Amino acid sequence: MMKEFEGRTEQEAIAKAIEELHIEREDFDVEIVEPVKKGLFKKSNVKIRIHFDDGSNLEPDTFDDERDLEQPINSELEDKLLTFVATILDKMGYEGRVSIGFRKERKLGLNIESDNSNIIIGRKGKNLDAIQLIANVYAGQFDPDMKVIVDSENYRMRHEEQLIRMAFKTAEQVRKSGRSKLLEPMNPYERRLVHTALNDFGGVETKSEGDGLYKQIRISNERN
Repeated sequence: MMKEFEGRTEQEAIAKAIEELHIEREDFDVEIVEPVKKGLFKKSNVKIRIHFDDGSNLEPDTFDDERDLEQPINSELEDKLLTFVATILDKMGYEGRVSIGFRKERKLGLNIESDNSNIIIGRKGKNLDAIQLIANVYAGQFDPDMKVIVDSENYRMRHEEQLIRMAFKTAEQVRKSGRSKLLEPMNPYERRLVHTALNDFGGVETKSEGDGLYKQIRISNERN
């Protein structure tokens, strides 16, 4: 994903990006769009374009929006994806029914129904995320703009709600005790969800720590 920022210096523009998007410096690349231009009486701002992973391949979506559900985005591709995900389940050794959960512009939701849903979802949804990642790679061979969301037992919505409740509960503990707490490792989408949820929670601040895709969020007392 790309987004542009301006500042009097490159460092100021980068700081604005970090503050607005709640991402760490190592999580994005910087491209100078317009360098500082010094004139006789003033100099212009520097404009940068940052390239970052917004976690869209892992981003949850809900299956309660049935707009255009009866109008396939691409019938042939939908059939291929249904067969492809069903084949993955078969290779995993589990029976399951794969159906269309929702259709939105350039986004398709697939729902898995199975007696083995807990195993298919996996610990913290990691098996489901892996199936979704593979499905997106497969779909990209036919339509690079298509995004596939794979869910089962409405896990993604439940997980999002659970994550926000946990964030508020932990933030309240930090505010009362004065001691910071480190949350479990999360993917980029989950971290941004927590950062956003606690953005207006008075008395605390959040910061991501660690390396790689899965980082931890530290919740601590807000500095005055």
